[in-house]
Amino acid sequence: MVLVAVDGDLSLVPDLVARIGAPYRWRSARRSPQEWEAWFVEHPDRTCWLLTVADEPAGVVCYDLHPDADVEIRTFGLLPEFTGKGLGGHALTLAIRKGWELVPDVSRIWLHTSSEDNPNALPNYQRRGFRTFKTEECD
Repeated sequence: MVLVAVDGDLSLVPDLVARIGAPYRWRSARRSPQEWEAWFVEHPDRTCWLLTVADEPAGVVCYDLHPDADVEIRTFGLLPEFTGKGLGGHALTLAIRKGWELVPDVSRIWLHTSSEDNPNALPNYQRRGFRTFKTEECD
């Protein structure tokens, strides 16, 4: 598995995110083309990368670069056909390593998850050093 930069042509990202997020009812899985266009321009330092296996897209990771050298993993996931195969840990490790390389003097890398996400997501994040910062109840 390798990370490949999505340079310029972001047309693969909406479809991949929709396929990744549909089983977990991600709001991003239901974005309209206009909402995707707004999402891409809302954060000028957003960058997206494909997780690939044998040159085949297996997942996606998108980062938002914040002031004070914070890097947010805005979107992370594997396509359903790649889950349950022991790839998630390696995929997240690659995503974290890339996050530390995106800007000089990164102070932290952070992400959001949901109780409705893949049940392996939170344990995967915790095994790679993430800790719960805040918990919110949402409808």
